[in-house]
Amino acid sequence: MASWRFHLLFALREAAGSLKVGGENATITACNAIVREHRLDERVSPMTTPNAAPSRLPLPEPTLDDTQPVAAIPRGGGGTPWLVRIPLLLLTGLALLLILAVLFVAAHEIQYSARIYPGVSTYGIDLGGLTHAEAVRRLDERFVYDERAIFTFRDGTRFWQMTAGDLGVSFDLQRTADAALLQGRSGNLPADLLTQADMWFHGRSISPLIVYDQTRAEALLAEIAAEIDRPVQDATLTLTGTTVVQTESQTGRALDIPATLATLRDQIMRLQSGAEIPLVIQETPPTIWSAEEAAGRLRAAVAGPLALYADASSGGEAGPWVATPEAIAAMLVVERVEGGDGSASYDVHLNPEQFQSFLSGIAPQLETEPVDARFHFDPESGQLQPIQASVDGRRLDIETTLAGIEAVLFEPAESGVTREVPLAFKYIVPVLNSGATAAELGIVDLVGEATTYYMGSSAARQANIVTAAERFDGIVIGPGEEFSFNQWLGDVSPESGFEESFIIYGGRTIKGVGGGVCQVSTTVFQAAFYAGLPILERYPHGYRVGYYEYGEGAGMDATVYSPIVDFRFLNDLPSYLLIETSIDREHATLTFRLYGTSVGRTVTKVGPRITNVVPHGDTIYEENPELAPGQTRQIEWAVDGSDVAITRQVWRNGELEQEDHFFSHYLPWNAVVQVAPGGIPAGAASR
Repeated sequence: MASWRFHLLFALREAAGSLKVGGENATITACNAIVREHRLDERVSPMTTPNAAPSRLPLPEPTLDDTQPVAAIPRGGGGTPWLVRIPLLLLTGLALLLILAVLFVAAHEIQYSARIYPGVSTYGIDLGGLTHAEAVRRLDERFVYDERAIFTFRDGTRFWQMTAGDLGVSFDLQRTADAALLQGRSGNLPADLLTQADMWFHGRSISPLIVYDQTRAEALLAEIAAEIDRPVQDATLTLTGTTVVQTESQTGRALDIPATLATLRDQIMRLQSGAEIPLVIQETPPTIWSAEEAAGRLRAAVAGPLALYADASSGGEAGPWVATPEAIAAMLVVERVEGGDGSASYDVHLNPEQFQSFLSGIAPQLETEPVDARFHFDPESGQLQPIQASVDGRRLDIETTLAGIEAVLFEPAESGVTREVPLAFKYIVPVLNSGATAAELGIVDLVGEATTYYMGSSAARQANIVTAAERFDGIVIGPGEEFSFNQWLGDVSPESGFEESFIIYGGRTIKGVGGGVCQVSTTVFQAAFYAGLPILERYPHGYRVGYYEYGEGAGMDATVYSPIVDFRFLNDLPSYLLIETSIDREHATLTFRLYGTSVGRTVTKVGPRITNVVPHGDTIYEENPELAPGQTRQIEWAVDGSDVAITRQVWRNGELEQEDHFFSHYLPWNAVVQVAPGGIPAGAASR
């Protein structure tokens, strides 16, 4: 048994010795080791018995290479079985296979050192085994996406077609070839070998490196936008002269380039062979869609003239006043009106200010001021008796008239409306109307009274006193209001009822209209003086006049000369103040009575205190051609000059409430006598 195993091993060694490969030494060494182990096993084989002599058969010694030592193979029947040596054979085979594999891998790596590994493709193009330059050429030949992919941009029925290349799409051949060449070349040999094996058996498709220059697409879309974009436009309405000009509205349209690019980018990134891309349009509606209604109102307004008139019901017929189409056009306003929902419209109406200007020439003929009633107080009944009825005032009612005009003005001709409009008025009822009562006005007490005398006055002077006194009879002054003599006196002229008489003017007594009016101003001054009312303005005459000193003495006169010199006082009572005048022609007296609500005042007059008396001069003569020889006429009387002081003490409830001082400076005055021409006495003063 041991003998055939040895021969088998010897045969294996011989066979191994015949292998001319790099693992020869290792194989022979392994066989020698086996042979040595076999000889050792024979020497100590457990199958040898101590009592039996070993059976030896003479065997020839194998002839081996002297350089390879071979262990002695024990003779005899003991040792390890051959089956135990099989793993060594397997290891030897595996080692051989590994060597072969290493050689194969080395040869493979050398072969593809500058080429793309098998199995690599992109965009359906096989690049395995190609060099970088060959891959670039093949990709350039096979990639036609930029030329064949066509995109259609549409806006309704309009469209624009462009290739992917036009839109900035291109194939980066160099970088795609670089990416293919880098597959399986990470620098990690085990991982790279596995990757190469996977690509060999399963293939690997890499993404082509597509370059998308969006600025080119954006530029092309900007060109499309120039064709389809349009601004939003409101409907417009203007009036040129009497011509109505109207334009239609327009919806604004703007190409949304970023939104359209987003849709295009999605198609290109998926390398779609082409698609229809709807253009994203942002539309902006106009704020004013139409001006047709307002334009119709304008056309109707300037279609013809418009007549205004005042009818009998408004206080008397007047007119008509005609507004031409040109005048109407100048008064029209076209105004934009914003709606609550973001919309707007045009409103056409008349301009109140311009319309009022148009009516300014009409108003003086139509408007009247309210006139207060005048009263007398009846002490017995305590009631007011109207002596002159109140008159309502009338104002042109612009707002109502305007509404009436617009109701007619903007009606189209086919409506049949007549373009004639009655003017509207507002009527002003005076506070002091005829129905006012004494209790309402607080006119219940006599608060002041004065009487002056004008006996010896000329007929003209007496007539002027009566005329002036009537101007004040029955008037009512409101609480807190000022009384102005000149305001209530009004115009002093022959046309207003005054006659020519002597007046004091410029230091002389001359003929003038209104002589005697100062009798009235003096009387009302004395009445206000004793009523305790505050005197705001009072002037004495230039010299002392006898008419004004009857009863009260010097220093109680008040001169007026409208509009320069006035007499004024304040009604500081809590009630209205009624001024009542009366003339006693028989006794030549003028009386003023003031009625209101008494506040318990009493008045004490202190004076007059006359000082600085200056004697008058000689009589002065002057010629009057109207006089016959020997006829004379005295027109001024001599009076001494002096200063006169009056003090008024106003008492209430026993206490002094107010003290006023009235000072009068009077010039000396010479008598003046008129004579016929040549009748001035010798040595007499003349002028």
